[in-house]
Amino acid sequence: MPIFVPNHISMTPVSVVVITFNEEKNIGRCLESVKGIADDIVVLDSFSKDNTKSICEAHGARFFEHRFDGHIEQKNLAISYAKYPHVLSLDADEALNEKLRKEIEAIKENFEADGYYFNRLTNYCGKWIRHCGWYPDRKLRLWDSRKGKWTGENPHDRYEMVKNADIRYLKGDLLHYSFYTIEQHMDTINKFSSIAANMRFKRGQRFSYFRLWISPLWKFFKSYILKGGFRDGFYGYVICKNSAHSTFLKQVKLYQLWHKEKTKK
Repeated sequence: MPIFVPNHISMTPVSVVVITFNEEKNIGRCLESVKGIADDIVVLDSFSKDNTKSICEAHGARFFEHRFDGHIEQKNLAISYAKYPHVLSLDADEALNEKLRKEIEAIKENFEADGYYFNRLTNYCGKWIRHCGWYPDRKLRLWDSRKGKWTGENPHDRYEMVKNADIRYLKGDLLHYSFYTIEQHMDTINKFSSIAANMRFKRGQRFSYFRLWISPLWKFFKSYILKGGFRDGFYGYVICKNSAHSTFLKQVKLYQLWHKEKTKK
C-alpha cells in the first residue's frame, strides 16, 4: 500500500518575527495576516504595559521580553529565538495584504532565493499614501537568516545580505498602519530626530549651517514636487512638511550636542 505524504511536509517552514512595545492597537492585525503562513511566531517585547502579551499569546506566539537596546540590536536578537532559519520579519504596525500572503504561501513550496523583497504601502491618518517618496517603499523582509543580519543606523534599520545573495521581488503590498494622528507623527519625529542626531554626533559629524538651511528646503521640494506628494492631497502636504521639519530638527539637535561638548572644555 502506498504511503501518503502530506504536501506541507515538503514546504519550507518559516518563522515570523516581530518586536513590540505597547502595540495592543496593531499586533492582532499583524499576526492575523500571517495565519496559514507562519510555522512559528516569535515576539520580542520591551516590557509592554498594555495587553500586547495576551494578544500575542492568543495568536499562538512565543513571547519573550528584553530591554530595548535599539531597533537593530532588538531585531537581531529576536531572530535568535526563531525555530527556523527562514524568517519573515514584520513590524507590529504592518500586515500582509491578500496578494502578498498568497505569494509567500507559494514561495514556501519552493524557497529558491536567499531573500525576497516587496513594496510597503503606508496608511497615514486613514489615507493610503502612494507618493511623497513613501511608495513603493521596497522592504527586504523574507530571507534565509543564515545569510544576513540587521544593520543600518538607528532608528533606520535595514537587512543586509551576504555578497552575491540571490534576492527576488514578490508582488503584493506590505500594509503599514503608520500614524493614526498628526500628533503621533510629531511625537515620533521628535523622538527619532534625537536618536539620529546622537548617532551623527557619535560618528563625529559636524554641524553645518548650510545643511540647516538647505536640507529642509530640498527635502520638501523633493518629496512634494519631484516625488509627487501633492497628488496625495492634504495629508501629502502634511507629510512633506513634517519630513522637512524632521530634517531641520536633526541639524538643530546636532548643533546642541556640539555646543554642549564645547562648553565642557
